[in-house]
Amino acid sequence: MLDHVLIDGDLALFNPIFGPAVVAVRPGALIASGPATHGLRRLCIFGDERSVVVPGCIYVSGGYVVPGVGTLEIASLAPDQVAIKSRSAATLLMLVGTLFVAKFTVASPASTPLGVPDGTPMYLGDGSFSTTNVKFRAT
Repeated sequence: MLDHVLIDGDLALFNPIFGPAVVAVRPGALIASGPATHGLRRLCIFGDERSVVVPGCIYVSGGYVVPGVGTLEIASLAPDQVAIKSRSAATLLMLVGTLFVAKFTVASPASTPLGVPDGTPMYLGDGSFSTTNVKFRAT
């Protein structure tokens, strides 16, 4: 099935629920490294998901209501977010697909009102891609 190809500058949109943690999410932009282009913008290839890093996001978790801070990243893509056949050079293209697995890494832990810090170093959630490419599709 054809799906839209992701291009440089497209956004990773994170859902705010990361298990028991609630994160004040912000989008992250993809930086494409594929040699092929659509218009004047490079195509995203498998591996470009690692370019999405969104630091400075605040969060709370359960009884840890004094906000902490951490970083959002893409942990892994869903199978339908990587092309089966279409490539840029030798690397498969990235597609909009469904939901990727997101990772929130705690930099400064949230805490209870008594100052007890959250002991969880990382939370998993999900997110999706938003593209400005409305024409170019691939499999």
